[in-house]
Amino acid sequence: MQIVLISGLSGAGKSIALETFEDEGFFCVDNLPLSFVLSFIEKFSEESSHKRLAIVVDARGFPDDLSEAKQVFASLDILSEHIDFVFLDATNESIVQRYRDTRRRHPFYQAHLTLLDTIEHERELLQPLKKYMDLHIDTSCMSVHDLRSFIKKQLLKDHNQHTLSIQVESFGFKNGTPLNADFIFDARCLTNPHWEPSLRPKTGRDIEVIEYLNDRSDVQAYLKDLETFFYTWLPRFEQGTRAYLTIAIGCTGGQHRSVYLVEQLAKIIARRYPLIVKHRELHITHSFQKCSEEQ
Repeated sequence: MQIVLISGLSGAGKSIALETFEDEGFFCVDNLPLSFVLSFIEKFSEESSHKRLAIVVDARGFPDDLSEAKQVFASLDILSEHIDFVFLDATNESIVQRYRDTRRRHPFYQAHLTLLDTIEHERELLQPLKKYMDLHIDTSCMSVHDLRSFIKKQLLKDHNQHTLSIQVESFGFKNGTPLNADFIFDARCLTNPHWEPSLRPKTGRDIEVIEYLNDRSDVQAYLKDLETFFYTWLPRFEQGTRAYLTIAIGCTGGQHRSVYLVEQLAKIIARRYPLIVKHRELHITHSFQKCSEEQ
């Protein structure tokens, strides 16, 4: 069982960290009082089928008596389950700017204190507990994407597994564009098998159409450009905050060119990522599992 206990300054990225773990399938608990942590973990281990747990504890959940906090951490250290203790920190200037950008109120806000005084007050409360943390992350110069990527590399046992869900979809422009598409590519400029009488009733999944389009230089150049584009940029999307990505390729009727391109592009992407293929006008959906480069 993997357990992560997260603490740190407000505005340093605790919410982003917790969202990252949640996206990776962790059971997540926000703002759990520190005195509840031990009993919660023990109960969770006994009754939950989840094997991964992430808990955020901020200064509002610390006991007034720091000796009690020391006892909690000492008890956590002797648990059979391994726990990663993570502390998120940032400079005062960075946190001030983040609160100005979001216009949110600091959780320790008091009318007689400035924002900078409030941050310093929280920092003082957290200072005695920083020594219990295994991993200290300074997020001052990190973007949201940087922090997510760092957490995946440092703390996720299976961070090399791809978590981006990809769908590649064909469609016909005459029936409108897909509303959920992140990328839309127009294949209407390419050689059209529709004008070949023997190919007109077939689709881009039929061998006759596949062989026909395999021999068309414009179609192959288009496919090569798609391969280069997505091999370059899919890893960047994966490192960011995106969990789902839909790629749509359209031709006039959604029967020949777009279907062919989607099937061929899916085979290329599947060398690195599992994905779903959908042919909207043909009412067909199937999946591609990740396969080796040689395949």
